[in-house]
Amino acid sequence: MTTMHDATTERGRRSASAKRFARRVAALAPLLIVAACASERFSDAGPAPGGYRSARAVSAGSDFEPLPPSAPAEVIASPLPPAPGTAAAPDGSVVAPGTLGPDGTLAGTEAGTTPGPVADLGRQPTSAPPAPTRSSVTGGWTAREAAGSSCRITLSSAPALDLYKASSSGCNSRDLQSVNAWDLRDGEVYLYSRGSVVARLKGSGNSFNGVLAKSGAPLTLSR
Repeated sequence: MTTMHDATTERGRRSASAKRFARRVAALAPLLIVAACASERFSDAGPAPGGYRSARAVSAGSDFEPLPPSAPAEVIASPLPPAPGTAAAPDGSVVAPGTLGPDGTLAGTEAGTTPGPVADLGRQPTSAPPAPTRSSVTGGWTAREAAGSSCRITLSSAPALDLYKASSSGCNSRDLQSVNAWDLRDGEVYLYSRGSVVARLKGSGNSFNGVLAKSGAPLTLSR
């Protein structure tokens, strides 16, 4: 009797344990189903980062091929344009304007065109000396003769027929000793003696240079 009672009790315990296990399985079943679905969804997802699809999708006979990772765009360096006022030579060097380039043309101009004026910074424009006038020539002058001696010649503003009166003092040359008139024509000073030309000088300001008419000896008038 004890043995049968024990067997019945053992079967009851097993039955109760089986029921508890079944209840646990039933409680865990929804969680297992959700986890399995999530795993399936992630394994069949679209292309992985970098452009590749999952290995499972490729092995399943998909028509899509793996895409290679995108390569960085190639950077092409281009030369900078020349600065304003300069020109680029065929070899890429910069040529200053106004200089002769390798092709024989001035920098800053196109072939076949006439270059504009180029400023010469080293030279400053100089104004021509004013032309002498009768009033600027009138007065006393120091005459230096060929031998190195000097004397005085005075050019007056008083008219003498078609000329103007003149006089000399201390001159060694006989031609200069006889000077009695003068005139200014085309910027040149003419010295006369009794109507004949004694000397002809050209200059401006405070200096005139010339020669004696008869001998050709040099003569200078200065102040």
